[in-house]
Amino acid sequence: MPETNLDLHEEQLRVDAMYARLDESRATARKRLAQVRREGPSGSPQNRSERDSFATLYEDRIALLDAVEDRLVFGRLDFDAGIGDDQVRYVGRIGLNDESQISLLTDWRAPAAQPFYRATAARRDGVKRRRHLMTSQRKVVGAEDEILDLNLSDQEREHLNLSGEGALLAAMSAGRTGKMGDIVSTIQAEQDEIIRAQLQGALVVQGGPGTGKTAVALHRAAYLLYAHRRLLERSGVLLVGPSSSFLRYIDQVLPSLGETGVVSTTLSSLIPGVAATRTDSPRAQRLKGSLQFVAIIKNAVKARERVPAHDIRLRIDGHDLVIRRRDIKDAMFKARRSNKPHNEARSIFVREMLNRLVEQYVKDMPYEVAPEDRGEILEEVRTHREVRVALNIAWFPISPEKLIEDLWAKPHRLQEAAPHLSDSEIAALYREPGHGWSTADIALLDEAYELLGENDQTRADAAKARDAARTEALEYARQVLENAPKDSIRVDAELLAERFLDNGPALTTAERAAQDRTWTYAHVIVDEAQELSNMDWRMLARRCPTRSFTIVGDTAQTSNPAGTRNWPRTMNRFFKDSWQLRRLTINYRTPAHIADRAITLAQEHRLPVSPLTSARDIDNCFARHHVTASQLVSSAARAAHDLAQELISGTTGRVAVITQPAHIAPIRHALSATDSSKIVGNDPLISIITAQEAKGLEFDGVVLVEPAQLLEAANGVSDLFVAMTRPTQRLVVVHSQELPQALH
Repeated sequence: MPETNLDLHEEQLRVDAMYARLDESRATARKRLAQVRREGPSGSPQNRSERDSFATLYEDRIALLDAVEDRLVFGRLDFDAGIGDDQVRYVGRIGLNDESQISLLTDWRAPAAQPFYRATAARRDGVKRRRHLMTSQRKVVGAEDEILDLNLSDQEREHLNLSGEGALLAAMSAGRTGKMGDIVSTIQAEQDEIIRAQLQGALVVQGGPGTGKTAVALHRAAYLLYAHRRLLERSGVLLVGPSSSFLRYIDQVLPSLGETGVVSTTLSSLIPGVAATRTDSPRAQRLKGSLQFVAIIKNAVKARERVPAHDIRLRIDGHDLVIRRRDIKDAMFKARRSNKPHNEARSIFVREMLNRLVEQYVKDMPYEVAPEDRGEILEEVRTHREVRVALNIAWFPISPEKLIEDLWAKPHRLQEAAPHLSDSEIAALYREPGHGWSTADIALLDEAYELLGENDQTRADAAKARDAARTEALEYARQVLENAPKDSIRVDAELLAERFLDNGPALTTAERAAQDRTWTYAHVIVDEAQELSNMDWRMLARRCPTRSFTIVGDTAQTSNPAGTRNWPRTMNRFFKDSWQLRRLTINYRTPAHIADRAITLAQEHRLPVSPLTSARDIDNCFARHHVTASQLVSSAARAAHDLAQELISGTTGRVAVITQPAHIAPIRHALSATDSSKIVGNDPLISIITAQEAKGLEFDGVVLVEPAQLLEAANGVSDLFVAMTRPTQRLVVVHSQELPQALH
């Protein structure tokens, strides 16, 4: 048997042993989960809680073991003392020990695995050889060695396999699948330093397109959960991405790295029950992103607390009472001194005012009122229509949604709260009521939630929901009892319903956090962070009081008019001295010929582009098609079809057409005439999208339609820069207008 094949055979035996141990661990977890489930929901609340906790533990363990099935082991380190078993360390997705607790596989996040990513010939950390193992399912199909000890003997060199493309180049050349893959087997030294950086403070990772910012952020999340599990598990980790399509794109990465407990969301979905479905004008975006809205919203809330112009006289059951302006002022002062949000402080205001009115009522009585009778008087005053109207006008209960909607739909409300805004600015913010929310509205709604708190209606809705759940549980309990054998009935329906409610599914930290707007996280990760406005940062900072953040982005790709183009200016405002900047400088995605053109474009338009070195180049990766305006749509569709024929094989490979919104439907129609099967479903092989929708994604091939039109839009240079840097293999430009110089 050739030496290389012998090596692979030996590696296969090692890998087989690791998979056998994985199977044993999985079987044990499933057996224990089945035992827990067989015990059923009976017993004391404490017993049920314990069983729920164990069930969740085993379910999470099974999910983890299933998720790491693919490429379980990918690396091997041989150390100085020899090539024997005691000096060989295998690196993989999780740690595995044999029955004697001897390590079979080292978790990639463990300190012991660090040399796999950082050791060099100049600084070996005792490593003689680093081997990359390539596997398909459970079979070892290849190995590539890196020699770090240049003084190896001839005998030792016989065990080396230096041929092959290499794990990194193979990963870069592989066809896209529509889902982001992890880079755990190919992490480079500059990426590893960022992944393992300290938890405290904010870490800003600036990097140009293709430098692996997103992958680094996700691997950092997995590493932090491994290294600081006790601290992070209690409060969880929040991951904020730029779009729902981006979250679908990355949704398999963290499970494959052994983590399932991260809350992934977008800014648009950060408030439970509120969804952003509309787009603001660039001017409205810029205005709403400004910190001036902190004061504007505070003024809008204060405007709902007002002292009437005159005392209000009224008559209740023959008694003359006065709602005095001075009493309202005193009650307001007392309510505000509580430092509670507006809606919650209202109860203090109302209680104080009712007590003062009751005092007037009692003084007007011809006899002394017993303390036990004051309750009836209080209720009579409280339910009187004129009293309710007057107190509501003085301290108006309002929801955050209504407060913000009134600012847009009622110009006098916005002018009242923001007298410094011009008429044109108020007009730019105007919106008819009921027309939905934009992403820029979410941070303003969040600010309003903080200042308003829950109102009576919110509490009533919560009570109504609890009553509905109880009714549903009761009906289900009755059905269970009707179908149960008669001699087994030992409880009534009410008691059984209570058990169902008390023994509901135990929510994980991530699930509980996702349902609670006020949840505070131990760590927050923000991708495409350059798109966040100052109000967005204020909203996220509220969710992590410790200011422990991982922030990744590229200020050259900012398309939000209120976004960030200067990290120090933004970070100093929210993190003061507790932040640091790291840079990623190697482009692993885009071929050099394309990346160089994109950088030239950015530099010509004075974007703050980062230094970028491309790791590879591909022949014939760039093409231009000059067509007439009438041919633009059909030519773009034909170019996408041809790229798909060339780059897509089965379910591997993805192509994108990046264009203006007006062209999406016509190109989709033209493409459907050639092959509609490739442009349908949640994960189409050919996507027809805008440059902003493409942010954070990558494709084997990109058809870029009419770049000159893209440049005309607000922040068009950044959008064109994004569009040009999405492909891993080929970029085809279809245009009828003059091209920017960088694309000539």
